[in-house]
Amino acid sequence: MFRKLYGLIVFLMLFSVGNAQNCTLDIGGKNNETIKTIFQLNEEQVGIMEALQGELAVTTKSLEEQIEKLLAQHPQSTEEDLIKLAEKYKALQQQLVQVAYDSDKQLLSVFNMKQYERYLQLCNEAIRIPIKVVPKTYETPIKEE
Repeated sequence: MFRKLYGLIVFLMLFSVGNAQNCTLDIGGKNNETIKTIFQLNEEQVGIMEALQGELAVTTKSLEEQIEKLLAQHPQSTEEDLIKLAEKYKALQQQLVQVAYDSDKQLLSVFNMKQYERYLQLCNEAIRIPIKVVPKTYETPIKEE
């Protein structure tokens, strides 16, 4: 009895984890102020986020142009042509997802422990898979009394 119940629980856990999505910040999106507020980013972190956004925008634009060119110029007359088109399109889409993921990971790597714990908490609440990074340790000046 317990073996069947245990097997069912393990199956359900694997199924739910298999369907969970990555927990992204989406720094390329329109929620920059929200990110700044929720995670209480310091000036250095805001600067890093803005630099990452700029790099991401350039890379994303380039990939989107490649997609437009592919759709406009790739032969589409046979089933084979369409399959090749779909494969190339999928590869470009995956690159778009990867560059956004990498940008989020770079920003997360400059989070301090409290900010990263907040991120983990929000990911858990949203049933998302967090991006694993080692939070940055910031030195605080020691005040002499």
